[in-house]
Amino acid sequence: QLQLVESGGGLVQPGGSLRLSCAASGFALDYYDIGWFRQAPGKERESVSCISRRGGMTHYADSVKGRFTISRDNAKSTVYLQMNSLKPEDIGVYYCAAKRGSGNVCYTSHLLQDYWGQGTQVTVVS
Repeated sequence: QLQLVESGGGLVQPGGSLRLSCAASGFALDYYDIGWFRQAPGKERESVSCISRRGGMTHYADSVKGRFTISRDNAKSTVYLQMNSLKPEDIGVYYCAAKRGSGNVCYTSHLLQDYWGQGTQVTVVS
C-alpha cells in the first residue's frame, strides 16, 4: 500500500524550530519528486518547498526562503523539512506529497501531486 506519513509537527514559540519528516512506504521514493504544502485555517493550500527525485533541484516559497531547508534521504525513504525562525504566519497543517519524477525538477502545484500524506499540525504561538 502506497503511503506517506508526516511527523514532527508541534507547538513552538516564535523563533523556534521544528523538523518535519515525510516517510514513504509501499513505493520507491527515489522515483518521486516531493513537495511540502501547508494549509492554514480558512486559507487555500500553498506550496512551501519541493525537491526533485535525486535532490538536485529545490524550490522554496518566498515566505520561507532562508528559514526552511528541504532535504531527502532516499535510502531511508524519507524527506525532511527543517524549519527555523518560525513565525505565527507559519501556522497550519503541513502535508507532504509525491509526484512521479521526470527529471531534475519539482512541482509546486498541489494539483499535480500523485500521493498525499495525512498532514501534521504546526502551531507557533507566544
